Amino acid sequence: MQGTDHCLLLFELKQGTYLIWLKRLAAFFGGEYACSIINKEKQGDFPMKICGFNKTTLLDYPGRVACTIFLGGCNFRCPFCQNGALVVEPDTQPEYSQEEILAFLKKRKGILDGVCISGGEPTLAPELPEFLGRIRELGYDVKLDTNGSRPSVVKNLAAAGLINKVAMDIKACPSNYHVLTGVHADMDGIRETAGWLLDGHLDYEFRTTVVRELHSEKDFQEISRWLSGAKAYYLQAYRDSDGILMPGFSACSEEEMKNYRDILSQTIPVVEIRGMEL
Repeated sequence: MQGTDHCLLLFELKQGTYLIWLKRLAAFFGGEYACSIINKEKQGDFPMKICGFNKTTLLDYPGRVACTIFLGGCNFRCPFCQNGALVVEPDTQPEYSQEEILAFLKKRKGILDGVCISGGEPTLAPELPEFLGRIRELGYDVKLDTNGSRPSVVKNLAAAGLINKVAMDIKACPSNYHVLTGVHADMDGIRETAGWLLDGHLDYEFRTTVVRELHSEKDFQEISRWLSGAKAYYLQAYRDSDGILMPGFSACSEEEMKNYRDILSQTIPVVEIRGMEL
């Protein structure tokens, strides 16, 4: 069995919009490559490449005046990803040198007080610990955005004092992860990272970008049981843009978002909605 046919067969048990987006994904990437990214999680490291740099943000590191550094490369293929080019074509993106970033941070000491490391998936970069060490030496707190697929990396960074907070993206309920990530995600690793955070080893938050076509009450009922007692959970409203890996999805209504918030609030004390005026 070849290419797209193989990809689609894997998801014949999924109905409606799941199969629709998968067909679009297969058409977008084409043939054997589409099959490879859907059938298995990309393994191994990505050489660290800084593909994006937001010099000032009040949003990415709550409670801090921060900057955000975006690393290229990812082991997931979420169709609603806001940074699609960083995921599938990091080699074609502009590059910032580490020295350029560090020089900026030296000049901004006393103005900025935090650095957010995002992606892509930053934990895939083997050079990340050394880079974070140089940032920490300048006195900055560091928040790491991650999909949680590499628990050993997250734990080691925390043990070395290289990160102060983790924002872990929860893509869906565990039974739907393979659909929303476009790969056979390592749920054991994802559960390990989430469990370690729940145990209180480091400041953290969980968050989900909510897409009308891809999420349902079932997702949040299951997540509510899985992450019961979590410190904080944020529901982020989906926004379509030119950077989306597969444009054309839509945001949930205010009523739908509040419903999902209420479901999570049954077991999680702090649940808030971001990106939507309520």
